[in-house]
Amino acid sequence: MTPEQIALIQQSFAKVAPISEQAAVLFYDRLFEVAPSVRAMFPEDMTEQRKKLMGMLAAVVGGLSNLDSILPAASALAKRHVAYGAVAEHYPVVGATLLWTLEKGLGEAWTPELAKAWTDAYGVLSGYMMSEAYGAQPQAAE
Repeated sequence: MTPEQIALIQQSFAKVAPISEQAAVLFYDRLFEVAPSVRAMFPEDMTEQRKKLMGMLAAVVGGLSNLDSILPAASALAKRHVAYGAVAEHYPVVGATLLWTLEKGLGEAWTPELAKAWTDAYGVLSGYMMSEAYGAQPQAAE
């Protein structure tokens, strides 16, 4: 991620933060629509879960300029998710759902450049989290 991408992500998230409750509702409604099997991993009352999601996103977005500062929490989160039943195949679905939610929440402010910045950030973090949760990814032969 470039410093410009980090700035774009942080600026866009500042626009989402005031509507965080609605954004979290959009996110989980969409997630359960596209991946209904994951619904069983969550509590019936999603109020606290929605707050946790937005708090985690705020911490990650705030820490993008110093990635090492957020990696320990990302590692712990990834390992907890394994205990909840999360598998590697869930990560792309969650990523697509996050991007969809941001696009809906930001409307016209969602540009191809912003989409790429968020996609790159999610790719870096989800790749790290999957390696922490499920072990190192196989290396290509040289």
